[in-house]
Amino acid sequence: MSAQRVLVTGGSGFIAGHVILHLLQQGFRVRATVRSLQRETAVRGALADAGMVNGDALSFAAADLLEDEGWAQAATGCDYVLHVASPVHTGNSGDENAVILPAREGTLRVLRAARDAGVRRVVLTSAFHAISWGHPHRDQAFTENDWTVLDGPGVDAYAKSKTLAERDAWDFASAEDSGMELVTLCPVAVVGPVMGKEISGANHIVQRSLDGSMRGYPHLYIPFVDVRDVAAAHVLAMTTPGAAGQRFLLSGGPAIAMKQVGALLKANLGDAAKRVPTRTIPNPVVRVAALFSKEFRPIVPDLGYAKKVSNEKARRVLGFQPRQTDEAILAAATTMLDKGLVNK
Repeated sequence: MSAQRVLVTGGSGFIAGHVILHLLQQGFRVRATVRSLQRETAVRGALADAGMVNGDALSFAAADLLEDEGWAQAATGCDYVLHVASPVHTGNSGDENAVILPAREGTLRVLRAARDAGVRRVVLTSAFHAISWGHPHRDQAFTENDWTVLDGPGVDAYAKSKTLAERDAWDFASAEDSGMELVTLCPVAVVGPVMGKEISGANHIVQRSLDGSMRGYPHLYIPFVDVRDVAAAHVLAMTTPGAAGQRFLLSGGPAIAMKQVGALLKANLGDAAKRVPTRTIPNPVVRVAALFSKEFRPIVPDLGYAKKVSNEKARRVLGFQPRQTDEAILAAATTMLDKGLVNK
């Protein structure tokens, strides 16, 4: 019996790259989508550099989330689809629909292609942004039963896009009688080993700390999860029978203060951490900055507030066993330094 084939969307991305590595290691055949096949050589190189095994079981297909073309061919012959990709947005148009509509339309394109190809299960990469934004501060932990309040404080276009795209996916699944199963994963801030030369996600916090462009830390608390554990969770969500129709929150542990990221880097990296800041930015300063900077505006409602998160369901149903947050952050930092990705 030939190995099962898995379609991974957004094959050049941070999470998708680690998902591909994990799938190949587990013996699956993988077809990865990229917006242009000209990206294949670079993606293969990054994967090989990260220790890819069984690279001959990896193929590529050209498909763009913003276009219909290519998706039917990409999904044909696949047993599973892992929809990891998110539309790429350049610049700031000031129109939140420029972020929201492509995310929603792209998700539905992938789901329709998967249904038409007879795919048995789709795993959608959603985000903690679809769970915990816009709520009043509370003491109980956020779980998979929570949804972001779209008109709540601090809800930006990205949070709206992830929430609405995931809701669209569940609506699509409930309206279908094709037998195709859906699972969604909602990781918190994703950090971990850099693949290739691009830095994305919460790894920017580590990079900006190391190169000194982060001049100080606001009083923010962030829950992190290692990208390698997120990748493993995708495969578990794909293969675990009891995961069908379920939503999972993925976290490596409790939220930590941003200043703890800096302290961890300084304690472990010696001279490489000499530019890491030690000061914190007072809340009133952040609030004033938010009046003039869109970068600061979404964080104001959560200053000094540590959201509690529960990964109990993922542990119980999927067998999810995440690494410690410290390990994830240090893995991100050491790979950046090894690859020369930190400005000196």
